[in-house]
Amino acid sequence: MTDSDDVRRITLALPETTEKVAWGMPTFRVAGKMFVTLPDDETSFAVRCPIHERQELIAAEPEKFWVPPHEAASAWVRVRLAALEDRTELRDILVDSWQQAAPPRLVEAFPGKD
Repeated sequence: MTDSDDVRRITLALPETTEKVAWGMPTFRVAGKMFVTLPDDETSFAVRCPIHERQELIAAEPEKFWVPPHEAASAWVRVRLAALEDRTELRDILVDSWQQAAPPRLVEAFPGKD
């Protein structure tokens, strides 16, 4: 089972990632752009996700993905840690969000890119 420590460990291993507390919670950034947040209860995390893709994710796996009403207009989705299959799935989700925020020079140099 994955937990918030896995989120932090995997995220901080991504190139040029830093952790910064904002809104009272840990956030993770690359080149100054936020790509992961870890809310207080640490049972879920939020990642970047284009709105058109987000609706498909939620429809396909509502037990795993959701969006709180106050974030409906944002390009973010929340992910329930307990619903993830394994650390590989967690890493894939975190890397995808990192790639959306990272500068092209980092994405091109990253060995885990698609």
